[in-house]
Amino acid sequence: MEPSSSPEATAQPAIAESASGLDPAQPTTSETPEVEPKAPALLKQGDDNEQVRELQHRLLQLDWFEGKIVSSYGDVTRDAVEGFQTKRGFNATGEVDQVTWDKLVEMTRKPTHDEMYNILKPGKAILAVGSKGDGVKDLQARLKQIAWYEAKIDGVFGEKTAAAVKGFQEKRQIPITGEMDQRTKDRLYAMTRKPTTDELNNVVTKAPSKSTKMTLDDRCLQGRVICISKGQRKLAWVIDGEIKKVMDVRFGSELTPTRNGVFSVGWKSRNHVSSLYDTPMPFALFFSGGQAIHYSADFAARGYNGASHGCVNVRDKGAVSALFDLAKVGDKVVVYTG
Repeated sequence: MEPSSSPEATAQPAIAESASGLDPAQPTTSETPEVEPKAPALLKQGDDNEQVRELQHRLLQLDWFEGKIVSSYGDVTRDAVEGFQTKRGFNATGEVDQVTWDKLVEMTRKPTHDEMYNILKPGKAILAVGSKGDGVKDLQARLKQIAWYEAKIDGVFGEKTAAAVKGFQEKRQIPITGEMDQRTKDRLYAMTRKPTTDELNNVVTKAPSKSTKMTLDDRCLQGRVICISKGQRKLAWVIDGEIKKVMDVRFGSELTPTRNGVFSVGWKSRNHVSSLYDTPMPFALFFSGGQAIHYSADFAARGYNGASHGCVNVRDKGAVSALFDLAKVGDKVVVYTG
C-alpha cells in the first residue's frame, strides 16, 4: 500500500493544524493587516495639462502655492498638495486623489482664464500721481514700514511714491502701475500696521536697538538657516554663516515650551489662523508640528509680559514678512538655548 493512502499519513495534517491552535474547519487568516489600497491619483507629479493650472490657482487662493501658474506638476505643486493634505488629516501623498480634489473645490472658487494664465489687469486707481492728503500719508508711512519708501512723509503722491509703489507691486506680482488700486492696498495693509501719529508727521522716536550682532550656534554656519536663540531672545536669517537679518523673538511658557533642536520649514501660511486657539498667526513658517515662527500682535503690544503657546513670536511685522518671502520650504531651522 502506498504511504499516501495510510490513515496515519492522512491524519498528520489535521493534527499539525490542531497543534497550531487552528480549527481546520475554519478558514485561515493572516496576522498581517491588509494594506488599504491607495486611492488613484487624478493629478500627480509629472502631469502637464490645464487641470494642473486650476489646481495651482485653487491652492494659491489658500496660500498653499506661490509663484506663477503653469501647466506642469513639479516639486512646488507636490509640496503644496502635501501641505494641504497634512493640514486636513488626509494621506499626505503629494498626489491629488478624489478626496483631496473635492475638499479643495469646496474651499475655493473656480479660477478665471486670466488667473490661470497669469494675466493680471490693474484695478481702478484709488491713489495716483497728483493725489494729496491723509490717504497718501498713510500709504507712504506703510511703505516706509517695509522699507519701500525712504523720503519724508508729505501727503503728496509724487514720483518717489510712485516708484515705491511700483517696487512693491513688482515684488508681489501685482500689475506694475505705480498707482494704488484695491489689490495693492489689500496686500499692503495685510503686511503693515496702522501708522502712528509720529510716523505720519516724521517725528523720530528712539526705537529699540536692532543690532545685527548675535552669537550663532555652530549648526547655523552652513547653508540657509533660521537661527533662533532662546538665551539671546533673537532670531537671525543666516546664509553660509553671514547674518542677513536679526529680529526680537518670544517663546512658549513652561507649560507650552518651544522645542529645541534642528528642524526645517515644513510649510508656510501667509494669513494663518490657529485652529486650536482661534488666533491670527500671520506669516507663519511651520517647523515642528504646530509650532511656527510668526508675527504676534500681542508681542508687539505687550513685549515680554507674556508668552506664546510654543511658537516663536516676532513683533516686527515688516521683518517677519520679509523673512516669510525669503525663506523656502526645506530651509533649516535651529532652536537652541544659548
